[in-house]
Amino acid sequence: MSEETTNDTDFIAAPSPADVAPAKPPRARVEDAVDPDESPRETMERKRDYLEGFLQKKPENVPAGAPGGDLYEAVIAALKEIYDPEIPVNIYDLGLIYGVEVDEECDVTVTMTLTTPHCPVAETMPGEVELRAASVPGVRDAEVNLVWDPPWGPDKMTDEARLELGML
Repeated sequence: MSEETTNDTDFIAAPSPADVAPAKPPRARVEDAVDPDESPRETMERKRDYLEGFLQKKPENVPAGAPGGDLYEAVIAALKEIYDPEIPVNIYDLGLIYGVEVDEECDVTVTMTLTTPHCPVAETMPGEVELRAASVPGVRDAEVNLVWDPPWGPDKMTDEARLELGML
């Protein structure tokens, strides 16, 4: 075995960080930001809304009973036609509808509550919801599950309902 000897001249020194720093980017200039082909009026006018078509487009290939499907949306529209007799807001926007489920056989199950257990329409409202949901074309049967947990509160209302009631 031979012993290798090294001396300080065999190593190449690594460049210092200051030697490899990238060049500074050019400074921003006002004339770079101004489009010479655009008039001041065109600059201030509202530009085309790129999300407009995206937000208005309906989902494709959604099953009829799934949220966003035709049957599901028809049931929701029917529920929005029912108003609480004491409050001038529909029961859906009021937050009384906790859930709508449409199964493969087009049976609808509505989970809902009332504002209070002693509500004057406690006996008639669930029946009206059931009739209205069952009357939607394409619905085979409708059932209403009346629940009290979680209890209804003003926090369950939509902003439109709060605005109608002067709470916003």
